[in-house]
Amino acid sequence: MRLFGVRNGKGLEFTLSADRCSDISRLSFDGVNLGYFSPVGYVAPAYYDAVGNGFLKSFTAGFLTTCGLYAVGTPCQDAGEYTSLHGSVGNTPAESIGIRQTEDVIEIQAKIDQSEMFGRKLVLYRTVTCSLQENRITIQDRIANEGDRISPCMILYHFNMGYPLLSETAELNIPSKQVSARTEKAAKAIAHWHEITKPQPQFEEECFYHQFSKEGQAGIYNAAIGKGIRISFDTDKLPYFVQWKMMGQREYVMGLEPGNCHPDGRDKMRESGTLVELQPGEQVSYCVHLQFFRDQTEWQSSFIPSNQE
Repeated sequence: MRLFGVRNGKGLEFTLSADRCSDISRLSFDGVNLGYFSPVGYVAPAYYDAVGNGFLKSFTAGFLTTCGLYAVGTPCQDAGEYTSLHGSVGNTPAESIGIRQTEDVIEIQAKIDQSEMFGRKLVLYRTVTCSLQENRITIQDRIANEGDRISPCMILYHFNMGYPLLSETAELNIPSKQVSARTEKAAKAIAHWHEITKPQPQFEEECFYHQFSKEGQAGIYNAAIGKGIRISFDTDKLPYFVQWKMMGQREYVMGLEPGNCHPDGRDKMRESGTLVELQPGEQVSYCVHLQFFRDQTEWQSSFIPSNQE
């Protein structure tokens, strides 16, 4: 697998996995790990299992796993097709990748082709920009329908916070205007959605859906290590946000996940009339901003209050 190491000289260091959608597998700040690296480790795309929940066999997680492009979330049957968990783009190698550096940024550009013979042809053009002046990363994606038929277009940015950033001393901030639970178990725990506990054996995941009144934003700060992150995005383009709370032993992770869809399956999105589809020749662009902090006051002041319009 091709792995690119990026350092900005100001404390930010990450690994970009070219053969896994050019996602970010490892990320540290001042030498402190911020992401979650799952027990399955690095898995080359040749070993991807596209049947049902086979995605979990190669779910490295890492700091970012991109889900899509033809399906996100629960496997289902939709429009005569069986979809797999979270789609295959996160297990697709970049067809081409290039690096550009200036005095201000390191920029990595990649093309991830999801075309099918006799089928749909979506292509993801990704630009990951790391500032050399500040501790910031921007992920800009353009998805183009280069085929001759209408195609579903689903994307979920599965950001995964891990230890030691994630611990019982960490503070979670998601200034949303509304929170709802995905499952009955999550509904029982909704009053505690923001609480971070110690790892627990056989913990059953809890997912919460957040809605924002203006800019989408979420982050974690841990005063014990003096490190924090803020994720921001445009809710006009990415109107869905999933908080994946998984407080398990060896599966200790907090997912902060903006997307253009929810993870309940493509069939549910179609039934509700909210499935994004691209016409032949049509394209759409998405952007997510990441900012990293050492100071808790600066981290707190970077958030827009949920009631601010």
